[in-house]
Amino acid sequence: MRHSTTARRPRRAILAAVAAAAALVLSACSGGGSAAPTTELVDSGQEVDSITVAFPGSLANLYIGQEAGILNYYLAATVQEGLVGIGADGQFGPAIASEWETPDDTTYVFTLRDDATFQNGDLVTPEDVVFSLEQAANPETSPNTAYYLMSLDSVKKTGDHEVTVTTTAPDASFLTALSNVGALTVTQQKFWEDNDGKVGTSQSLLMGTGPYEVTEFQPNSHVTLERVDTWWGELPKVKQIRVDFIPDENTRLLAAQKGDIDIAFNVPLNQAEQWKKIGDGRVEAVNDLSYVGLMFDQNVAPFDDPDVRAAIASAVDRDAIVDKLLRGYGEKATTIMTPESLSKAYSAEEARKLLAGITQHDFDLDQAKKLLEKSGSADGFTTELTFPNTGPQLGTAAQSLAENLKEIGITVKVREVPLEEWLATIGDGEHGLGFMWYFSTTGDPAEVNSYMLGLENPNHFENQEAVDLVAQSGATTDPAERIDVLLELEQLNADQTVNAPLWWGQSLTYFDNGIGVHDFTPYTFLGSWGSQLFATK
Repeated sequence: MRHSTTARRPRRAILAAVAAAAALVLSACSGGGSAAPTTELVDSGQEVDSITVAFPGSLANLYIGQEAGILNYYLAATVQEGLVGIGADGQFGPAIASEWETPDDTTYVFTLRDDATFQNGDLVTPEDVVFSLEQAANPETSPNTAYYLMSLDSVKKTGDHEVTVTTTAPDASFLTALSNVGALTVTQQKFWEDNDGKVGTSQSLLMGTGPYEVTEFQPNSHVTLERVDTWWGELPKVKQIRVDFIPDENTRLLAAQKGDIDIAFNVPLNQAEQWKKIGDGRVEAVNDLSYVGLMFDQNVAPFDDPDVRAAIASAVDRDAIVDKLLRGYGEKATTIMTPESLSKAYSAEEARKLLAGITQHDFDLDQAKKLLEKSGSADGFTTELTFPNTGPQLGTAAQSLAENLKEIGITVKVREVPLEEWLATIGDGEHGLGFMWYFSTTGDPAEVNSYMLGLENPNHFENQEAVDLVAQSGATTDPAERIDVLLELEQLNADQTVNAPLWWGQSLTYFDNGIGVHDFTPYTFLGSWGSQLFATK
């Protein structure tokens, strides 16, 4: 019996979910969310002395190689850059590298900006980039990013402003790894060495090239960011950003009601109406690239039986979960990959049609009962389904599922557990039925399904065809052709009910109406978001 493989695969995204989940509480909100903001504000062109941003969780370290929750990525995105960056449209573009070329499928030649400058005023050198990439790929110095650079073969300075990176084999997602939303945040070699590699702490802070520098960090309290004039982009309008860590949702709401918060990430769903009533403020919903689904550990009987898995999947009423439990702040998932992750080849509408073509387990209790009778567990059984205490909406969905499964003879004991305990249940060989809750930071279409179906997946699903499809998707560089391969992988998942997709999530963000943000999309906070803020008229 194998144990969970999550130690090999960093639990970045799962932990990311946890960080965000502190605010995603379900039950009492009303009114569905929309995929795009509905409020348009006009940029006054004026500067803003300071704003306060509330995070729904705390940070203990700012370096994503050491601590890689979604909040770490949000903060780092406006402080540090990779060779490339992700735009509001989900497409990768220049960051520290002004341009690049790929002379063959395993070679990337980057031309560095001649004005790329660290926040201390020193120019970025090719040596800094080489050093940063080597550290990001080192599992000892960067345990949370090394996995994503496993195909890295070499990185060398090949010119005064040029770095050449090679991979051991074609890797369609490799460019993603060289961005700040993947694995690379370029820092200064001297800064790193002066701090013995212990960066991201309250003593060392961070050194990057983004539009803001960290000037103060008190773990579990706040971070202060000051704008710099060393960034290659336009000077931000907001001079100072203070990020307060306020895990308690009621405390966060009270602070907003008192006017102490200008922006709040991840407004709790159950408090959405209260936040909406705050004078001169607004709440905007946006798809957050998250996936929630059921997973079945095939090392645990009877979940090694495909008819049992299919019976459970047929007992899930996804429409009711989204409409009644999530109140519309989410979307029924037809696959593991989200529509937005197909953006390199398809519009969101086109993507939804493609993904809807995958075989679905529609809600049908009669069919669920027939499938269970056909299985080796016709008399039913008892199992446990845990959910993290930071994700009560998963608990509500679990209760709904338990009620349905009771109708066909399966008893599900739903149990809320602390975060770390829940993480430990994933693929532990003891919990056959579980939740997967994954926030994608890269938007790569293979990020989640390759984890759930590829080598050493937490479902303990052993299938050479799946492994081959994951490898093929990595080696296929044409976006549309790559998605075709991944659709085959998703169809394989559906045929064997390895995972049962439930919903794609949304996040709510509160803004004071005095503050606007350009190009608010699922990717905004993964880019240099501080530079996108403006004072409204």
